[in-house]
Amino acid sequence: MKSYLVGGAVRDRLLGMTATEQDWLVVGATEQAMLDQGFRHLDSDFPVFLHPETGDEYALARREFKTGAGYKGFTTQATAEVTLEQDLSRRDLTINAIAEDADGQLIDPYHGLQDLQKRRLHHITPAFVEDPVRVLRVARFAAYLGAYGFEVATDTLALMQQMSATEDFGHLKRERVWREFKRSLSTTSPWLFVQILHQCGALQHLMPLLDQHHTMAITTLQRATISCDDPVIRFVALFYWPVIKEEADINLLCQGLRAEKPFTELLQLTVKNASSLHDLQMSDAEEVLSLLEQSRAIRAPQLFNRLLQLVRILWPEKINLTNWLTNLLPVIAAISAKSLQPTGLEGRALGDALRQARLHAIKTFPSTP
Repeated sequence: MKSYLVGGAVRDRLLGMTATEQDWLVVGATEQAMLDQGFRHLDSDFPVFLHPETGDEYALARREFKTGAGYKGFTTQATAEVTLEQDLSRRDLTINAIAEDADGQLIDPYHGLQDLQKRRLHHITPAFVEDPVRVLRVARFAAYLGAYGFEVATDTLALMQQMSATEDFGHLKRERVWREFKRSLSTTSPWLFVQILHQCGALQHLMPLLDQHHTMAITTLQRATISCDDPVIRFVALFYWPVIKEEADINLLCQGLRAEKPFTELLQLTVKNASSLHDLQMSDAEEVLSLLEQSRAIRAPQLFNRLLQLVRILWPEKINLTNWLTNLLPVIAAISAKSLQPTGLEGRALGDALRQARLHAIKTFPSTP
């Protein structure tokens, strides 16, 4: 029984990056032998275990055989006889098929080190085409490693084009697509995920609205990436112009993508209010207060500040306006019904006084720092 460090931990260390997780591969063991040593089963579908002390993942070496459609259409053989090379051969890319033994020696049967040096994302064997999720994974790795100059190998991209045109690709679960998409939004070059999927023909099946306007969407996402690392803001920056141009139903779009509430909520808020923000005049107190009320700025300031950040991305020339609103918001929020209690006003009279106090604060708030 031998354990090897594999996958991203080895790859990232060789690139000089800090590995956040450590995955181990165990050769020459059985499931019962792992359980007898105190390991806990992590996944009922795969022979993956958690170390009793470190919590690291340890997987038994296994082979996979294609038996049906989709990424779950495989049977797995995990026995003590499966070799290290056999396990590594089932992985997606050569750079993810490098192992390191207990002595620090690298085992690289599929020339992953060479592809690291060439900054190339290359498949291992023709069996790459058997799992449609690999199209998404390669696009995500292109985004993750884009800052290091990695590119998808020509023959790998050709296989991805072939895979995107198959019926098997249609069996991809939306939840799995969203998982890879969401992870790509937190990478250093998230636009490459969209670009690679467009190049291989997958984007038109997975996100047709984005595919129609991919050039403008990618440009906006690039600006968003420079401005912030918030995946929610990056998501909205990517979809804003396609949604506006096609008058898309945001709820249907986000339901189809399986996007969580923060993504949907910010996209809705931005589509509804961004153009009003663009045309807003600081001198018009009524208009300013109306916008703050409609956009829920006082009740949800964090959400509104995300909206302001998106306006800076969509229209960089509006930075003075958005900075003014950022500074104004806490002043307006501090003028509340509670702060006016000493006046003794109630009901409609209190509401009118609250609005007038806020309008006065807006009119007298300095337009320059």
